[in-house]
Amino acid sequence: QVQLVESGGGLVQTGDSLRLSCAASGRSFSWYGMGWFRQAPGKEREFVAAIIHSGDISYYATSVKGRFTISRNTANNTVYLQMNSLRPEDTAIYYCAARPGYFGRSYYSKVDSYDYWGQGTQVTVSS
Repeated sequence: QVQLVESGGGLVQTGDSLRLSCAASGRSFSWYGMGWFRQAPGKEREFVAAIIHSGDISYYATSVKGRFTISRNTANNTVYLQMNSLRPEDTAIYYCAARPGYFGRSYYSKVDSYDYWGQGTQVTVSS
């Protein structure tokens, strides 16, 4: 069982940066693949970024590649999403997700691949 708690959201202006954090409970954090997803009002939840359990490989949605960076710190059981050059279209609730093990490149971007989810943190980017 893993519990996830996101933090770091807020209201920023276009071009600003934010760093989201996802604190995970549980003793086996280093064995979990982690993902960030987001959901804007009236839209489906969509993939943002993911990192495999070892931290060696990360994946990004085309819309955020080059602007967002996912990382993980096993020492404090936390996954981060550094978001730079924010745009109004990045406005959404951002969710952290986890699943144990390595589960194949094509699965990291799928909502249904993950077993555990946080409650989300709101990011609002004003123009």
